[in-house]
Amino acid sequence: MNALYLPKRLSRRGFIQTAAVAAGASLILPGAAQAAAMLAASAPATPDLSGMPGVGAVGVGPARPLVFGHRGSSALRPEHTLASYAKAIADGADYVEPDLCSTKDGVLVARHEAFLSETTDIASHPEFASRKTRKTIDGETHEGWFVDDFTLAELKTLRAVERIPQYRPGSAQYNGMYQVVTFEEIIDFVAAEAAARGRIIGIVPELKHSTYFASVGLPLEDRFLAILGAHDYTRRNQVEIQSFEVANLKYLRGKLGRRANLRLMQLVIGENVRPMDVAAAGGTLTFAQMCTPAGMKDIAQYADVIAPPTRSVIPLKKDGSLDQVASFVDDAHRAGLRVEPWTFRPENHFLAADFRNNAGDAARNEAGSIAEMKRYIATGIDGFFTDDPALGRAALGA
Repeated sequence: MNALYLPKRLSRRGFIQTAAVAAGASLILPGAAQAAAMLAASAPATPDLSGMPGVGAVGVGPARPLVFGHRGSSALRPEHTLASYAKAIADGADYVEPDLCSTKDGVLVARHEAFLSETTDIASHPEFASRKTRKTIDGETHEGWFVDDFTLAELKTLRAVERIPQYRPGSAQYNGMYQVVTFEEIIDFVAAEAAARGRIIGIVPELKHSTYFASVGLPLEDRFLAILGAHDYTRRNQVEIQSFEVANLKYLRGKLGRRANLRLMQLVIGENVRPMDVAAAGGTLTFAQMCTPAGMKDIAQYADVIAPPTRSVIPLKKDGSLDQVASFVDDAHRAGLRVEPWTFRPENHFLAADFRNNAGDAARNEAGSIAEMKRYIATGIDGFFTDDPALGRAALGA
């Protein structure tokens, strides 16, 4: 057990802080420099991580690709709930993913974006009706309710619902059962699961809307660093930090340095649009440029992983079937980057035409999903995000 760097005792700090915030107390966290120092000081100089699947020094070519539970096991449970993370862990995910947004009172909570209307029951809460509004965040305009207009205590009165019930009626059966959870609650939960199961379970958080949250006085990065430094589990075990923006990853690299248990992941799309921080600063860099061999070399200066949409690795033909393998994986590996694409989903609607069956567009198609993932695994990817980690493990033959 010592080689796993599991905590001798599970931290209660996350739950204590959550309760304090809910009661109206101020949340005081250490600054970024102090948090980074805590992370560095607490890490073993030469951690013995041998024998753990997919774990080791930063680089490419793990023993087998890593399975990332996308928002947990979001094909089977409402996303970003402890139930979704529990299912992902039980089904063999190497990492679970909390996307992080900030509440009005500065607490990091797990939501895929700031928009609450699609994934919670907030519309059924008349006490919040007056806060319905219209916002444009990262180029997308929504009308409804948003995380940063609510305190943690208020969000805790909501319950999660399935985002796409037309494709996932099984998950929708769990609507109304689970809370919005904080990043610290997730860390404590993962630490408890790791201790119970005797294996490292990585955490792959994404910082969402960094430029937007900074613009409304709720910057994410120092809050995030403070939480990593406050928890023994995240100081010692596997963390991959994701973002579609560039400046925040460079900032985190400067604070955290390079460590065996830490990777930074640059999320990209294969389109001629700019990351939000680049656009806000008047820059010209586009995602399409970032996905070139030269762009990948630049990314490797501050990140360890490039994470594209799956179709950047194997594109689709006009008929929706898989085309020839692109050069993306080889280009990234030559630049020294791992490749961990997103996202595999098990319903016919999301599969390449090669793998769909005749059960209907909304039908769950496990065999097709496994076959599709196998095609991508054969390209040499280092990991992949899936809404159903059990199927991801089956595709690996694990």
